[in-house]
Amino acid sequence: MGPLIPQGFVNADLNLFFAFVIGLGFGYVLEQAGFSSSRKLAGVFYGYDFVVLRVFFTAAITAMTGLLFFSYMGWIDYNLLYINPTFLWSSIVGGVIMGFGFILGGFCPGTSLTGAVIGKIDAMVFIVGMFIGIFIFGEFYDVFEPIYTGSPLGNIFVYDSLGMGRDWFAMMLIAVALFAFVATQYIEDRVNKTSDIEKKARPSYWIPSSIILSAGLLLILLPSQPRSSWHETSPEKLLKMMNNGEHLVNIDEVAYSLVNGKDRPVLLVDVRNPEVFNQFSLPGAINIPLEQILDHRYDPILRSSEQKVILYSNSNTLATEAWLIATRAGIKDLNVLSGGLNGFVQTIFNEEHLADTYDLNILQQARFRDKVKNYFLSGKAAPETKSAVTPVIKIVDIEKPAKGGC
Repeated sequence: MGPLIPQGFVNADLNLFFAFVIGLGFGYVLEQAGFSSSRKLAGVFYGYDFVVLRVFFTAAITAMTGLLFFSYMGWIDYNLLYINPTFLWSSIVGGVIMGFGFILGGFCPGTSLTGAVIGKIDAMVFIVGMFIGIFIFGEFYDVFEPIYTGSPLGNIFVYDSLGMGRDWFAMMLIAVALFAFVATQYIEDRVNKTSDIEKKARPSYWIPSSIILSAGLLLILLPSQPRSSWHETSPEKLLKMMNNGEHLVNIDEVAYSLVNGKDRPVLLVDVRNPEVFNQFSLPGAINIPLEQILDHRYDPILRSSEQKVILYSNSNTLATEAWLIATRAGIKDLNVLSGGLNGFVQTIFNEEHLADTYDLNILQQARFRDKVKNYFLSGKAAPETKSAVTPVIKIVDIEKPAKGGC
């Protein structure tokens, strides 16, 4: 589900359900477009039917344009999209094999399933052949591995390889697609000897062509980054939150959480640099340096719905800066430890807790702080988590499998 799950729009537990629904819709569209017919699919190689090429070109430029505009508006985080790594030799060999299979069988893997579902025998035979190929590949993987993993190029983009900007490449692809529509229609008419009456009866495509061409030009003319995203917190609201001080958490609440160990209701995030963090930090804290506070790997941590996320630094300054940046970027419900690490140490360890007073609240607070002090000094504090590496590795493992597929 692309960036929808990390952004919280779609529940991760429903991922497979939505994939199944989208798969059904995709199969329905393929069948309705006539892609369950091998004759229609093979027509692109013989020049009498280019509908496959036109459909896939349309899908490519529509999805590309929508994705770029949604990314520009801040509705989709482009950086969260998974890009299949490129292995040059497997791409070339796989493309040649698929091309021959397409010509001989008249199907690709997706359209063969669509054809098989509606009872096409040739599609079923194609699927059997496909599974035989999968079996052979699996059984003799060691033989094929040098080709399969040969010449890895990483997550490269075509426009990077061409040395041109992303928006210019989008415009070029739109122009190529429009040219292909015209050229293939001309070839199709020549091969099928289409009459003038049939040509005149076709609908005009000037309006959709103009729209997509205008969208491509707009992508080039727009500035590289929008002034703000829709999910960002406005400066006025941010200022009001700062003045209210609702984001500040007092030291006693954090101390209570630390004493409760693994069942602590708060998640402490140290925003200082790793060197200082490794020298001393609060038990259970994880390290997300200020300059990495908007790194998408840390999104699930900062957006935790199970724990109260509290940022801290030596004083309020660095943590407040991190809070401002993250809250401005749309990360909600973050908090800052009031007084920072210095305030915590001063309050718990250096101040005299037992006060000469009859105020029950003050006496209760003094006894609690004294208890926390003894808890730390006796070595019973929750063990320190040295870094945020563990949760980060889990996220990376999910988003970037070692090898991509079709």
